[in-house]
Amino acid sequence: MSDVLSAPLVVEFPFTRSLGPVQSAFLTGLRERTVLGVRTDDGTVLVPPVEYDPVTANELGDLVEVAPTGTVTTWAWNPSPRRDQPLDTPFAWVLVRLDGAGTSLLHVLDAPGPDAVRTGMRVRIRWAATRTGAITDIACFEPYEGEPGPTEPAPHSGEFTDPVTGIVAPACLDYVHTPGRAQSAYIKALEERRTVGERCPACRKVYVPPRGACPTCGVATAEQVEVGPRGTVTTFCIVNIKAKNLDIEVPYVYAHIALDGADLALHGRIAGIPYDQVRMGLRVEPVWSEGARHVDHYRPTGEPDADYDTYKELV
Repeated sequence: MSDVLSAPLVVEFPFTRSLGPVQSAFLTGLRERTVLGVRTDDGTVLVPPVEYDPVTANELGDLVEVAPTGTVTTWAWNPSPRRDQPLDTPFAWVLVRLDGAGTSLLHVLDAPGPDAVRTGMRVRIRWAATRTGAITDIACFEPYEGEPGPTEPAPHSGEFTDPVTGIVAPACLDYVHTPGRAQSAYIKALEERRTVGERCPACRKVYVPPRGACPTCGVATAEQVEVGPRGTVTTFCIVNIKAKNLDIEVPYVYAHIALDGADLALHGRIAGIPYDQVRMGLRVEPVWSEGARHVDHYRPTGEPDADYDTYKELV
C-alpha cells in the first residue's frame, strides 16, 4: 500500500486542582495586579512562589510583593503562534526576573520582531483587561524604559477578598499524526469492517494493531493477516467516572480483547451485558458504528467461555 494516512490530532483534557495558601495568594494577587513571591530559608525570593523550599524541603509561607518590572534573562522568538497561545501575533518567550525576585518567571513579550529583543532588556507587565485569578491575568510583558522597581520586596499577608481556591488548567497536545504504512493499512481495513494485523517472519506472531515491526524480535513485518472478528476477553476494568464529552453511561467495562488469530490483545468497550457479568474468557464480537470507521463496542457471542489455557499468554 503506497498511500499513508495523515490527519490533525488534538489530545485535550481539563485538569482541575485545588490551591494551597501560597498558590492561592499568588493567583489571587494577579487578579488584583499584585505579584507575590515567597522567601526561602536562605533569603531568596521565588517568583512564582512554591510551597516548599527546593533546597531544604521546608514549608514556605513568608510572602512578599515584588515589582511589576524586571529584566529579561533569556528568550526565544516564536514566529508562528499556535492556538490558545497568549498572543496571536509573533512574540518572544521570555524568562523575566522581576525587580526584587531571585528567580525568573516564564511568560511572553510583545515585541515587533526578534531584533527588538535582547537579554538584559527591561520590561514590565501588561495586565489583562479582565482578570480572574490565573497566570493569564498577565497578558504579556512589554518593553519598559522607566525607573526600576524596589530591589527589596515588601512583606505581604497574602490575604485578599474572595480568594481563588482552585483552577481548571487545560492540557492540550495539538499535532499532525502520520500512522505510517502498517497502521494506515489497519485503519483502511477498518473502513471495510475488517481487522488486519501483521505476522513476524521470525517468531510468526501476529500483532494487532500492527506497528511495522515485531516488538519481540525487532524485525520488520509486512505479511498482512486478517484476524477476528470474534475474540476473547483476557482482562478488564469497570469504569465508574464519566468522561467529559463521552456519551457513555457509567459504569461500563473496558477490556483487553484477544481477537481470534492475534497474538496481542487490543482495547475495546464491552456492552450488551450487565457490567458485573463481564468475565475473563468471555467470547465477544464487534458491533460497528453506523457510518464510522471503527468498532463501537464488543458484545457477547453466546459461545461457551474460552478455556484459560487458550489465552493465558495474552493476559
